Amino acid sequence: MPRLGTLTLGWLPLTLLILGVLAVFRIAVLMLADYTLGPDEAQYWAWSTEPAFGYYSKPPMVAWIIAATTSLFGDAEWAVRLGAPLVHTGTALLLYVLGQDLYDRRVGFWSAVVYATGPAVWFSSGLVTTDVPLLFFAALALVAFNRTLTRRSLGWAALFGAAVGLGLLSKYTMLYVPASAFIFLVLSRDDRGMLWSRHGVLAAAVALALIAPNLAWNLQHGLSTVGHTADNFNWGGDLFHPGKLLEFVGAQFGVFGPLLFGFLLFGLVTLRRRRPGRSDRLLLCFVLPLLAVVMAQALLVRAHANWAAPVYVAATVLVVAWAARLPRAWPVIPVSVGLHTLLGLLLAAVLLWPGLAEAVGRGGDFHQVRGWDTIGGAVAAEARRGHHGRPYAAVLTNHRMLHAELLYYARPMPAPLRIWHPEGAPDNHFQLTAPFRGEAEGPVLFATPFTATEVAHVLAHFDAVEELSAVTVATGGKRRLTVRLFALEGYRPPPP
Repeated sequence: MPRLGTLTLGWLPLTLLILGVLAVFRIAVLMLADYTLGPDEAQYWAWSTEPAFGYYSKPPMVAWIIAATTSLFGDAEWAVRLGAPLVHTGTALLLYVLGQDLYDRRVGFWSAVVYATGPAVWFSSGLVTTDVPLLFFAALALVAFNRTLTRRSLGWAALFGAAVGLGLLSKYTMLYVPASAFIFLVLSRDDRGMLWSRHGVLAAAVALALIAPNLAWNLQHGLSTVGHTADNFNWGGDLFHPGKLLEFVGAQFGVFGPLLFGFLLFGLVTLRRRRPGRSDRLLLCFVLPLLAVVMAQALLVRAHANWAAPVYVAATVLVVAWAARLPRAWPVIPVSVGLHTLLGLLLAAVLLWPGLAEAVGRGGDFHQVRGWDTIGGAVAAEARRGHHGRPYAAVLTNHRMLHAELLYYARPMPAPLRIWHPEGAPDNHFQLTAPFRGEAEGPVLFATPFTATEVAHVLAHFDAVEELSAVTVATGGKRRLTVRLFALEGYRPPPP
């Protein structure tokens, strides 16, 4: 039994205590820190106000989570982000269960703590992103998959299918889970029969039932989410970029932690020296395929650092189990937890006192979450002012990020907010749902982060153009954000 001072606690109570303290601390930082929603967060919030089974660039789970938290606590920034620390806490608890099931309670405890204090988790606990629910459902799927195999349970098979379906409603990267499960079943002589068993059929049926509404939404909207996801791979340009692969691998030391990722790589490279048992083989099937695919993508074109994030659900338990067998390697685990906790506390301090980031020359790192409230207030004030005594018929933007931020920070907007999209297929959710089509008679307020020369193609469609003002805010370091305002009249649509 682990000891906390003079108090003896079981592994699970100690896990709950540590995760609870971390969750409360992170929520407190959310409530006290002064930083605006980032553009993607503002877009997800906008989605949450219009519940649907799909959106242009992402499945709907992140919007549903925001809708749940804001319905309870209002639309403040901390309430929009509240789901992140709560869901991460749930993921850590699932890794406790997974580590206990595959190894023992000690491995479960350290797996939960390693995950909860990981660099990426510290960072993403302060932002609401699609990766947060993806990791939760990936962990739930792993627990359910293992219990389906060990208990031959239809209930756990149904839960595995539900986790896969809900994970796909979070992010399509969840496809790696059934693919990894398939690879394990093919390689495992004892479990291969589960491929064509009623358990497999039930899991597939549940997953398909849950993802079906999103597939139907995509069919109704030109497969926009599927197409956007495919476009991210960007295979149309030049292929083979070794530098991008090195950049991606380097970024993983920051995502998982320098010691942990180094230890993971060492373990993978030396894998042939030992014969991994069933638990190791299962976790490796949920680590190696996705890691190999994303590294290949990085080599061919490029890959964002977070694309491999689901790997670290299984990898967390795997590295803890490996270290537990090697006394000389074990310090990697507690040292990493301590190092990552210090980094997390530093991040919290920077969020609470922005001057610290400026003092160490890193103020520009936070430019995407600074200044949007000032921009939104200025645009809303001009929209309420009207143009020469006449109310604006619409407020027009030509930039997805600005449009999303105005939806949140320019509330209440006295005129409809529209985005420039005169023709062609939409490039984002707002072009799909709120394109500018001339609106009613009257002046239009145009807000843009570009100069008049850069938006000449927009201004050319209006008979009268008057540049009103520009709003400039400091966003950290030497960075500045400028939004220019124009009054436009006499819209001329493009020729058919």
